[in-house]
Parts: sequence; structure tokens; C-alpha cells
Amino acid sequence: MPDGSLSLPARLCLLSWDPARSSAADTARAHHLVRAGALTELARRGLLTDDEGIATPADLDSRAGDAVLDGLLELVRESLPHRWRTWVQLHARVTFDAVREQLVAEGYLRAEKKRVLGVFPSVEYVLARAAAARALREQARDLLEGPLPAGEVSERDAALAVLAAAAGLGGPPGAAFGARGRDRVAELTGRCAGAAPGLRRIVDEVRDAVSDETARAPVSARG
Repeated sequence: MPDGSLSLPARLCLLSWDPARSSAADTARAHHLVRAGALTELARRGLLTDDEGIATPADLDSRAGDAVLDGLLELVRESLPHRWRTWVQLHARVTFDAVREQLVAEGYLRAEKKRVLGVFPSVEYVLARAAAARALREQARDLLEGPLPAGEVSERDAALAVLAAAAGLGGPPGAAFGARGRDRVAELTGRCAGAAPGLRRIVDEVRDAVSDETARAPVSARG
């Protein structure tokens, strides 16, 4: 996948921008998608584990070495226990905002100051590297629709494609994706879930939470 130096949630955040319009992705669907990516990445690294459906820190000291991931890990540690689906939604904008600032710092997005009604200061985030967002969408679509065997896809790329499909960004979501598409998503889910015990359940939970939000979102907001 292009821009492989970016974290999984950062790639999903970039993926959620519409490269044709450079439009902001500040929607509940984007917030949940980015949070799902962060949860999946923490689970892949063994920093969050599944305890009968509850997202559980592996210990009190480990760090991911990424400010966004470590911030979420600390939030989970300091909060009451919650299921994975709940964590996809709970304070999801905190993770989205932090990832968006990372993308600004890396030059993928640009923060432009403006005034609402000519009076109130505000910031609008626009794509600075539309080609990178476009390449991510094309690669996600290729993984979901192309001939490459799932076993030859990296676990991280498989996770991105699965979550992108749930958000309707790599191919049509839900029933519109067709039986072949659903089979492909199942194959890629198995691929990205092979990194740690219990990860299949985690990926299924966060993917379904993103799919639910996508189904509720207005068509015009789906990008």
C-alpha cells in the first residue's frame, strides 16, 4: 500500500477524504473508522486483548510509540471496561482529531484559518496531497476486487481494506457488495486476524460497528 509509513488509523483517516473535492471528512463515520483502525492496530500489537468481548489492556506499562495509539491506550486503561463496539464510538472524535493533526504535521492535510460569518475564527482542513488519498482508495479497491490471493496481502493492508469496505470506501458496502465481495472481505478478515489470538473477534466487532454507522449515514456523507 502507498504511504506505508503512516499508522493504520492515519491511513484510514486519509482514505476518508474525498480526493475529487478535497472535502473535510469530519463526520461520525470518519471518527468511528479512524477509532476502529486504532483499536485494531493496538490489538495487532498485543497491547489490547479480548476478555469475553471486553477491550482489555495487556498491562499497565507497555507503549505503542505512537502518540495517537498511546493516547487511546491510556484512555482505555483509565476508563470503565467497555466492549469493542462501544470503544469504536466512545469519544471517537478525540482519536480522529489527533490523527488529523498528525496528517497535518506530515504534510498530507493543510489547516486553513477562516472566519465563520466573517467574525468567528475557525479552521478548515483540506487535502494537501490528493494523489496520496486517491492512491489509497485505488489500492484498497484493488485488494477488495483484484486477483491477489488474500494470503499474499500483508496483515496491515488486509485490515485497512476490510475497514475501508465497512465504511464504503473501498467498494460498495453491505449487500450491494455482492456475495463475491463478502467472501473476499471474509478472506481478508481472516488474513488480518491471524496476528494474535482473539483478533478475529476484535476485527469482526470493530468492522461491524463501522458498517452500522455507514448504514445510518446519509448517502451524501459517504464520500
